[in-house]
Amino acid sequence: MEKYMNLSGKSGVVAYEIGSDFIRVQFKDGSVYLYIYENPGKFDVEKMKELARQGSGLNSYINKQVKNNYQKKEK
Repeated sequence: MEKYMNLSGKSGVVAYEIGSDFIRVQFKDGSVYLYIYENPGKFDVEKMKELARQGSGLNSYINKQVKNNYQKKEK
């Protein structure tokens, strides 16, 4: 996992891992969620990858656009 830059200082995201067709996101509470092309979809996963690399907006995007549409909760 790579540390999320959290440029706003307010994000619930602490780390992420990017693969060719997925993003795994770790939150402050230690939970890790897997998002793949099949669920929530390629567009959302690619947008989440972009926001993760930028270090800003990922938590908001997940809360507003993706919500509970993840592949699985890992922890």
